[in-house]
Amino acid sequence: ISSLGFRGEALSSIAAVSQVEVITQTAGSLTGARYQIEGGQEKSLEEVGAPEGTTFISRNLFYNTPARRKFLKTPQTEGAHVAELVEKMALSRPDISIRLIQNNQNKLHTSGNSNLKDVIYTVFGREITANLIPLETGAPPVCISGFIGKPVIARSNRNYENYYINGRYIKSGLIAKAIEEAYKPFMMQHKYPFTLLHFTIDPGFLDVNVHPTKMELRFKDQELIYKTVFHAISAALSHKELIPEVELGEKQAEKNIPQLKPVRIREPEPFEVNRAAERVAQPAAPYGAPAQRDAAGSGAGAGERNGITAIDKSGQFGGRAAPARNVPADGVPLPAAPASGTDKAAKASDAAAGIPKAADKIPLPADAAPETPPAAGTPAPEQMTMFEEKLLTPKARASHRLIGQLFDTYWLIEYQDQLYIIDQHAAHEKVLYEKTMATLKSREYTSQLLNPPIILSLSRSEEVLLLRYIDHFRAIGFELEHFGGREYAVRGVPANLFSIAKKELLMEMIDDLSDEQFTDRNPDIIYERIASMSCKAAVKGNHRLSEAEANHLIDQLLDLENPYACPHGRPTIISMSKRELEKKFKRIV
Repeated sequence: ISSLGFRGEALSSIAAVSQVEVITQTAGSLTGARYQIEGGQEKSLEEVGAPEGTTFISRNLFYNTPARRKFLKTPQTEGAHVAELVEKMALSRPDISIRLIQNNQNKLHTSGNSNLKDVIYTVFGREITANLIPLETGAPPVCISGFIGKPVIARSNRNYENYYINGRYIKSGLIAKAIEEAYKPFMMQHKYPFTLLHFTIDPGFLDVNVHPTKMELRFKDQELIYKTVFHAISAALSHKELIPEVELGEKQAEKNIPQLKPVRIREPEPFEVNRAAERVAQPAAPYGAPAQRDAAGSGAGAGERNGITAIDKSGQFGGRAAPARNVPADGVPLPAAPASGTDKAAKASDAAAGIPKAADKIPLPADAAPETPPAAGTPAPEQMTMFEEKLLTPKARASHRLIGQLFDTYWLIEYQDQLYIIDQHAAHEKVLYEKTMATLKSREYTSQLLNPPIILSLSRSEEVLLLRYIDHFRAIGFELEHFGGREYAVRGVPANLFSIAKKELLMEMIDDLSDEQFTDRNPDIIYERIASMSCKAAVKGNHRLSEAEANHLIDQLLDLENPYACPHGRPTIISMSKRELEKKFKRIV
């Protein structure tokens, strides 16, 4: 189990229906062995020279069972299945370099540098790799490491939910449920996240002999596994600012904009390097010689003496030379700054290739001193920070500039070099949901009496559901009593639901209970259902708010654990960079 080993049936089956060749050599041996078997019959066994390790080659699959060969799909389909399997193997072992060749083309090649993120980039591409959140948590007997994706890279199926247990790729309904429940507050319905998690679990907690493919297993303590996964992902998502940044327009439109081709600086040929080195080796003219005194003369004398070539106003070489940078106005030259042979060779190459010298394109050698010291008072260069302060923090709140309301629905906020757009309905929904959940968990709620009461006429199944969970409803502020037959009177509701308490709403709450299996030990799911109903009291779109109300709503968002998505998974805030706007107005290219 620990070594992912099998009993040999797969290898035996492949050898029975194909032509198999094995080349193997043990460590320390001078030679190896080459063994051939076709259709289950031994063909040859000989001693050969071979590198350490074992190579299996399988040719002509089902060559001796043509009826079975007819059931193979097209080569493209079968190749896709093979590629999918190899990708899963590569993701399970980032410490091993794996290469897949199909039709003489490299389809996959991992580096084997033990960096899981590099393998994710190779398999899934740049978009997913750029939206990863690292995850490493747990303690024996259950430890988790790997990456989870931000909600922005959600997919419509579970194909991107990948997890490995002790190096083995598996499928588990329990782990999938924990992952999706953790993402539920951050993602829209019927969307599934990207995960690539490696579990290290004590083998004594597992039973892998559930299915021949070993892709299904059982856990000794399912509740421990569920809670570990759920809390690990929830904690990782809650500590990230998940505001998606939008881009105006389509990528295709940008392709139609003509782009300037960068100037390619030609590398010097070997003979040019040698010629430049010979010129460097020549003795310099004595100090004060006529050639040096004529700093502003024509020709190449002054320019070449200081490592530059003269350029006239038309941009052509050979005109009147510009004054050298290390020659002062009085014409007395200063000692030239030391330069390596490589630097001088590059300059000579540029002159031969017809490329003007550009000091900002050719960096100084590491051992060369700067030509001119920075002016007094000039700030020293600093590393640009790549992580700005979060929008929703008390410190950042003081720097917000509320611009106004757009379409009576969206509020515009300027902060640093970003434009943030808040959906007032989604934001208010989130505020009400979090407030209701906090009230339910702390048991600090009040009831509001209804007159006349709401009468519910229930079917048999609905009545069974209501009676099963009626204590939970009463515990959070509902006042329910039997009204005869299968009818029930609702005489009181939680205060926060008073404005939206209607028969249709209450029936919807009861219907929702049939979607899940609840237990008396876990009433939190019922509380979440009730809290989601309170969102119907949120301010709607196309409703004008005052500036004071908008500021109060933003202040309430500051106190939430996850203010970036409403309870239904829609984003509450999106951002747009100043650079993106300037690109659209063609202020920058």
